[in-house]
Amino acid sequence: MFDYAALEALAAVLTTGSFEAAAARLRVTPSAVSQRVKALEERIGAVLVIRGAPCTGTAEGLRLARHLEEVALLEAGITAPEAPPVLRIAVNADSLATWALAAVPDRLFDLVIDDQAFSAEGLRRGEVVGAVTATARAVPGCDVVRLGSLRYLATASPGFIRQHFAGGVTAEALAAAPALVFDAKDALQSDWVRQVTGQSPALRAHRIASSTAFVTAAELGLGWGMNPEPLARAAIMAGRLMPLRPEPLEVPLYWQSARRLRTPLAPLTKAIREAARRVLLQV
Repeated sequence: MFDYAALEALAAVLTTGSFEAAAARLRVTPSAVSQRVKALEERIGAVLVIRGAPCTGTAEGLRLARHLEEVALLEAGITAPEAPPVLRIAVNADSLATWALAAVPDRLFDLVIDDQAFSAEGLRRGEVVGAVTATARAVPGCDVVRLGSLRYLATASPGFIRQHFAGGVTAEALAAAPALVFDAKDALQSDWVRQVTGQSPALRAHRIASSTAFVTAAELGLGWGMNPEPLARAAIMAGRLMPLRPEPLEVPLYWQSARRLRTPLAPLTKAIREAARRVLLQV
C-alpha cells in the first residue's frame, strides 16, 4: 500500500511547482511536505521531484501523481469527494474538444498542450488519462473514439498575399514567404504545401505558440499559416484574412482514454463527442 498522504504531498508539489505552495494547499508545513516526499522517494528507490523553480517531476514521479489522481477519480464515483478530482488530459492547441470541458462541472482539468501527432505519447507514458490525438490506432489499454476532422485553411492577409504571391502560390513562393508555425512539432504548413504542390520545400517560419495569436499574426501580415477554419472564419468573412488556395487540410481527430477509467471518464467522453459533432467535419 502507498502512503497516500505522501502521494498527496508529491502531487501538490508537482501541481504548484514548489514545496511552500504545496504546504499551503495541504495546510501543513513545508518541512512536512519535504519529509513526506523524501520518505516516498526512499521507499520507491528513485528521485521523484527535480528540485528547482519550479519543481518538476521525474517520469516515475509523474506516474505516481497520476496514480493518485486516478484513485481520486474512481473514489468520486462511490463517495462525494471533498474536492473535485483533477483530470490530466492532452489536447492539441487548436482542439475544439476543450469547448466540452464546461459540460463537466464537477471535475478540474490539467491540460497538457501537445501536437495531435504526439499527444498519444502522454498516454503511453501514463502521464495523462486521455488525449485528443490524430492517431486512430489505440494506445495499449485505451479506448478510441473518432471525433471527426478539423479543417485547416492556409491563410494570410490580403496585403501579404499581394506582396509574396503575385505570381501564384507555388512551391518556390511558399518557400520564400515567411510562414507561421506553432512550435517545432507543427507540421501542418509543410503537410499542406506537400498536398497542394507535390513538393516539400524548406519553409522559413516564425514560431507563435498560441492559437489566437496565430490568427492575429496572420491578420497583421507577419506570415501565412494553417488556421482552423472555425477560428479563422470571422477574419475571412471580414476580409482580414484570405485563403492562399481553396484546398483545405483536413486532420482527423480521435479521443483516446484509459480503459480502466471508462466509467468515471464517461461524462467527459460524452461531452467531447457532443462538442465534436457540433464543430468538426463528420464523415
